[in-house]
Amino acid sequence: MKRKIKYIAGIIVCLVVVLFGGNEIIKNNENLDGNSTNITESSNALVNTNVTNDSGNLKIYFIDVGQADSILIEQNGKFMLIDAGNNDDGDLVVNYLKQKGVTKLDYVIGTHAHEDHIGGMDDVIKNFDEEKILFPKVTATTKTFEDFANAVKSKDKKLYAPKSGETFEFANSSFEVLAPNSQNYDSANNYSIVIKLKYKNKTFLFMGDAEKISEDEILQKGYDVKSDLIKIGHHGSSTSTSDSFIKKVNPNYAVICVGKNNSYNHPKKTVMDRLKKYNIKVYRTDEQGTITVESDGDNISFDKEPASYNYMK
Repeated sequence: MKRKIKYIAGIIVCLVVVLFGGNEIIKNNENLDGNSTNITESSNALVNTNVTNDSGNLKIYFIDVGQADSILIEQNGKFMLIDAGNNDDGDLVVNYLKQKGVTKLDYVIGTHAHEDHIGGMDDVIKNFDEEKILFPKVTATTKTFEDFANAVKSKDKKLYAPKSGETFEFANSSFEVLAPNSQNYDSANNYSIVIKLKYKNKTFLFMGDAEKISEDEILQKGYDVKSDLIKIGHHGSSTSTSDSFIKKVNPNYAVICVGKNNSYNHPKKTVMDRLKKYNIKVYRTDEQGTITVESDGDNISFDKEPASYNYMK
């Protein structure tokens, strides 16, 4: 049995050497198939109003994949996918992308190696063309990561590990990578790729599962985190969305990707009380399903009214 495990681990390391083009690899043997333990617009966001019907509008779809993340971003016929849900969500995500007319993904971002973020990514990679696949320079000895790595290899693609501060163009928008900022973390969550997307006068912050350690590093680096909307880190866990960080972001809106009645009791009271204290309007997949956001660069609209500040006990 031990020999078999060593053999599988060896295969995964070899795969990643190929995927990252032989660069130095950071190893993390944490069990990555689960979660680790232990603020202005003068008007409210309105449902499908204040945004023109210009085809150049930025659209963000927070896909309901339960206790997981999957976010599709669209503009001018270009598409970006951030994460792809759990292993069982592969078909759901693929079908949703096809319904939206996706044939090619200009960017695929796997924020980190947890199963609830890259579980369905192998199905996505097999079903669509990809221009660039971003992933932190870290490996995992899990079947989920092995499937992801094999899918990338089967397309003769390489993973690109972006550096913090690096910027990318996307349609009429651009995004900057704010994290990760270190090479070694105890929690795989802190390897999360964090990006800030900008379209004209509106900004959107996507946190992956980044925890307070990563949030502090982002602030220490002096990045401009002020954003109109934040995708809350780690499904509303108390490990993320620290008071100091959310005050700096100062968003009008927060979206929480979280499963209904999940076993982790997300979102936590401390996080929801904090969002309520700063009068941040909340949208959440456990109460509202898939959430669509649209912006013309001056306004932001949602396809739903704000959700509750309820929390899991």
